[in-house]
Amino acid sequence: MREFVLKYGCNPDQSPARIFMRDNSELPLEILNGRPGYINFLDALNSWQLVKELRKTLNLPAAASFKHVSPAGAALGLALSESERKLFFVDEKLDINSSPLACAYARARGTDRLSSFGDWIALSDTCDEITAEYIKHEVSDGIIAPDYTDKALEILKTKRKGSYAVIKIDADYEPESLETRDVFGITFSQARSTVPVIEPEKFNEPVTENKDIPESAQRDLILALITLKYTQSNSVCITKNGQTLGVGAGQQSRLHCVKLACNKADFRTLREHPKILELDFNSNIGRPERDNAINEILSSKGEVLSPSERMLWRAENSDASLGSDAFFPFPDNIERASSSGVRYIAQPGGSIRDDLVIEACNHHNIAMVMTGKRLFHH
Repeated sequence: MREFVLKYGCNPDQSPARIFMRDNSELPLEILNGRPGYINFLDALNSWQLVKELRKTLNLPAAASFKHVSPAGAALGLALSESERKLFFVDEKLDINSSPLACAYARARGTDRLSSFGDWIALSDTCDEITAEYIKHEVSDGIIAPDYTDKALEILKTKRKGSYAVIKIDADYEPESLETRDVFGITFSQARSTVPVIEPEKFNEPVTENKDIPESAQRDLILALITLKYTQSNSVCITKNGQTLGVGAGQQSRLHCVKLACNKADFRTLREHPKILELDFNSNIGRPERDNAINEILSSKGEVLSPSERMLWRAENSDASLGSDAFFPFPDNIERASSSGVRYIAQPGGSIRDDLVIEACNHHNIAMVMTGKRLFHH
């Protein structure tokens, strides 16, 4: 297939629309079901790059949940605890830990389930039956993966009354080194960013007094930075235990990025509190309604969880990692991050106030590395 004609572009008035290869070669993908739209393909191709790079860098299955060309969440295929199974609404009969890929998607969607409503899914590996069975019960627009088992494809084709978008991408496809785009009739061209988000030796060179960055935190910082590479800038990402806890995307102020990511991370952490996990919902209440209800409960301070319970739970569940796609211009970013349990930071550096940012990290005993690599994505 050399081109795929779309119903319309970003909006219904933007027609005709299509995807195609400039050199008239075959598209490196197949549409196995449904009719993906313009924005679906933008989400699909951005999210695929994210999970592909995570897989290559960390050698673990990876998944992402995308909305409006930014990840609502991304994660690695680590086994789920019992509390995480409850947190992610995993059916008791589903042997989800037998599929690292299913665990990765449950974690990715579990970052911000409110934002992931109607998401686009990306999987780094062949979609198996367990993963498809979990996806079956979530509201989603479509999925991209390098392949699907017969049973998984059969399950996915039942979603959205048979119209669920399923894309198979050629895992070996590599685009040209130069990428172009048109804006207002003017063509832009730039080299694709292919360098690693951080050099391994940087973890041995923290710029702070605290120089202890365990391997688990190194992995989480890499996860954060790769996620930021495919997130609309400005952006900040908080991670822990192989999954994103909060992504602050597309803000004009870096402090607003930090606040947004931290607020999401705080909610994500509080959702795992035993009192929240034990909420008794009627069986006829669907997952989206449960997500909305939990969000309302956590937004109402004092109900179910008291302020002291919230503070104690966050304190007991700290040691998070934070990545930033550009330098911190002021130390107030560090102050806000510290209050949400961030103990490890990776950022490019290069601000005229780097010394003040380092001082703030030292005050809060945060270990920070400077990567020297900006990760803007527009």
